[in-house]
Amino acid sequence: MTQDIIRMAQEAGIPGWCDHEPLTEDHLIRFAALVAADERNKLAAWMMAQGYATGHGDTTEDLLEELEREIGFDKAELWIERINKAVAEEREACALVCIDIANKPSNVVLGVAINCAAAIRART
Repeated sequence: MTQDIIRMAQEAGIPGWCDHEPLTEDHLIRFAALVAADERNKLAAWMMAQGYATGHGDTTEDLLEELEREIGFDKAELWIERINKAVAEEREACALVCIDIANKPSNVVLGVAINCAAAIRART
């Protein structure tokens, strides 16, 4: 990290401690831009490694907004998956009630109970 900062300072043209060249606002602006770009690139690389889109993230703030949106999608997908699983489990529980009825000694409702279980399981 220290080497990165030194490299960016040199790239920005910031004079060394022993130089007699004055430090200017332009030096600081270039240095700040390099640091910001470096941080943005690190965040973008991390996001891509995690499978998140970076969109048109020209700044760190843009990338963070994109990440927040992506995480929101992941959460929504997770909840949809959980809800669908719960619905399928409830549907199966209802179908098992029908099968239980069909297995009772009275066979009067056998066909109806089996058809009911099949109809419940077929719902999507």
